[in-house]
Amino acid sequence: MADLTDKQTFSDEDALEFHRSPTPGKISMAPTKPMATQRDLSLAYSPGVAIPVLAIAADADKAYDYTSKGNLVAVISNGTAILGLGNLGHMASKPVMEGKAVLFKRFADVDSFDVEVKTTDPDEFITVVKNIGDTWGGINLEDIKSPECFVIESELQDLLDIPVFHDDQHGTAIISTAGLINACHITGKRLENIKVVLAGAGAAGLSSIGLMKAVGVRAENTVIVDRDGVVYKGRDNVDQWKAAHATDTPHRTLAEAMVGADVVLGLSAKGAITKEMVASMAPNPIIFAMANPDPEITPEDVASVRSDAIMATGRSDYVNQVNNVLGFPYIFRGALDVRARQVNHEMKVACAQALAALAREDVPDEVAMAYRGRKLRFGPDYIIPSPFDPRLIWYIPPFVAQAAMDTGVARKPIEDMDAYRTELRSRLDPSAALMQNISGAVRAAPNKRVVFAEGEETAVIRAAWGFKQAELGTPILLGREDLIRQNAAEAGLDFDAMGMEIVNARVSEHNVDYTDWLYARLQRRGYLRRDVQRMINQDRNYFGAAMVARGQADCMVTGVTRNFNMVLKEVRRVLDVKNRMIGLSILLAKGRTLFVADTSIHELPNAEELAEIAIQAAETVKKLGKTPRVAFLSYSTFGNPPGDRGEKVREAIRILDQRGVDFEYEGEMPPELALDPEARAAYPFMRLSGHANVLVMPAIHSAAISTRLVQSLGGATVIGPLLVGLEKSVQIVSLGASVSEIITAATFAAYDEGAAVES
Repeated sequence: MADLTDKQTFSDEDALEFHRSPTPGKISMAPTKPMATQRDLSLAYSPGVAIPVLAIAADADKAYDYTSKGNLVAVISNGTAILGLGNLGHMASKPVMEGKAVLFKRFADVDSFDVEVKTTDPDEFITVVKNIGDTWGGINLEDIKSPECFVIESELQDLLDIPVFHDDQHGTAIISTAGLINACHITGKRLENIKVVLAGAGAAGLSSIGLMKAVGVRAENTVIVDRDGVVYKGRDNVDQWKAAHATDTPHRTLAEAMVGADVVLGLSAKGAITKEMVASMAPNPIIFAMANPDPEITPEDVASVRSDAIMATGRSDYVNQVNNVLGFPYIFRGALDVRARQVNHEMKVACAQALAALAREDVPDEVAMAYRGRKLRFGPDYIIPSPFDPRLIWYIPPFVAQAAMDTGVARKPIEDMDAYRTELRSRLDPSAALMQNISGAVRAAPNKRVVFAEGEETAVIRAAWGFKQAELGTPILLGREDLIRQNAAEAGLDFDAMGMEIVNARVSEHNVDYTDWLYARLQRRGYLRRDVQRMINQDRNYFGAAMVARGQADCMVTGVTRNFNMVLKEVRRVLDVKNRMIGLSILLAKGRTLFVADTSIHELPNAEELAEIAIQAAETVKKLGKTPRVAFLSYSTFGNPPGDRGEKVREAIRILDQRGVDFEYEGEMPPELALDPEARAAYPFMRLSGHANVLVMPAIHSAAISTRLVQSLGGATVIGPLLVGLEKSVQIVSLGASVSEIITAATFAAYDEGAAVES
């Protein structure tokens, strides 16, 4: 089998092995209801299933309430235009359709199954899909050749009362239109003035030029070229779909049409655009060479004749990939969530404009990780969001849903769009709901001044920017102002517009006060005044903690450039412990929120320390709005087998019994007893009223290993460890933490300080 491209980064056998092992194919089905008991089986099938059957028989729309229809999309093809490979038959399309189903689930949590139809006759195809269409909440048509695809989509949309969307047309149109909006933004060109040439008048090309007209491109400024030349008014042998875009133009070839053009859209074949054509274009040309697997012209060839071009392709190994995965998952997510009857023109425009707006935002670190650390920022090499941007799931669908509501095709309007965004975040990020609650409390509380100690680091600067932009408080960056501003500018952030606060420890008006105060604190611990002066001048952790201690700030976040233990020692020289200090990690898995302690402070806690850890963890969980149920975990179960560590846990229980604490606790026990009340039949004396949500570990190694193991296996999201118990709120992130991790820590710091003030 021949390689598909000269830049392919895997072998043909690699691709076959990926699809073959460990299980053939890329999708499977997972039940959403338990099948553990006879009652479960009776409810899921006979006789319980008869009840929703009768309800749906009386009202077909009840299928949305009692079945998976509302989150189910069919990916349907007859294989007549598979990728760039042509008509290879319906079964040859199955790997592509499975792949589409996987992308629906991965990027938008939409359940999807593939359907391959064995016919090339459009009428037959329409009849098949019409008769099975009510099964789904939407239909994604795929890899159907032009012009039949136009007829099939149009007729099915008329016949069915659900969205029918041909992604090869509209997906490419949406993404390329978003890219065009931003390319014009960068070059200073206006949509209504640009001259656009389309090379390739197939389904994707015609849909793209149509959508671009909808956002402002003038019809008279467009020229369409197919394999026979320019599509001009009066030309013979032009079908109705091409004729709709024909213009009065003297040009008859692609080369003629591209002279002085601002934009060329390539949706044809490798080599269709030459260097000479590119050289003839207007200043700052916009070139979207989107043929797959090889573009009409490579970025290397464009760069050899033009240094002012903005380039996009359909390939992931070049910048600005026009990737349909940026469109179809979020179009359907928004459409399904309002039970839209169709995906109309306005919904596509809304999606394109939202994608363009998102690309202009600061790019999260998660995206850089997906691109091996390459930093991306809005500009000529980044005009389209990355498919790995975690914000897509909650940023794009609300615009689509709103457009559906505004145009009257939504059957279930969304009343609270902010709540909808929160719900969307939670679909792929288990921590989203918790963080939304914490962030809401921080915004509602009096404004907190948060010190970002390592203020010269680009990640910290971006985190402080994001923190303020989200209106979570007032960030204070510690460092040299010139360097902070330089790094901010390189990251594309305008500090003057945002009004960011910068403090240089060495020249601060509080320098002497902090030195005197800290010297009085440390003078009997072996420190000379000059030592303390050096610490305040040169170490931002000391200076930042002193700011918090002396009331010039409320809380602090640090740790990006130093390891946890070193930072904690520095902070502890400035701030006292109010209560027992612990590290508390938050573990979110399978719809559950668990709090794990102690994950960072006490290496081998004794019984008294274990009891104190439980008390501090329970108090913190209460502040986070949860009712604590504490389980002391162990390798042993209520004394069996016996051992030293188990005895320490049992002694901790006796200490809590004597203190009469106001929360549920039990131990010692293995995880299954803590988390599954049904597993407790042999232990009727257990005091927990439900599953435990606070897990106290017997030692730091078991706490750290267990949380990291679960996280590494992909079974959970872990936040923290959060530092709890200091007199003032300080959060220490991990070495090299991402922007989102720093913002999360700063938010918890502000929340903890607010809770402490109120209590």
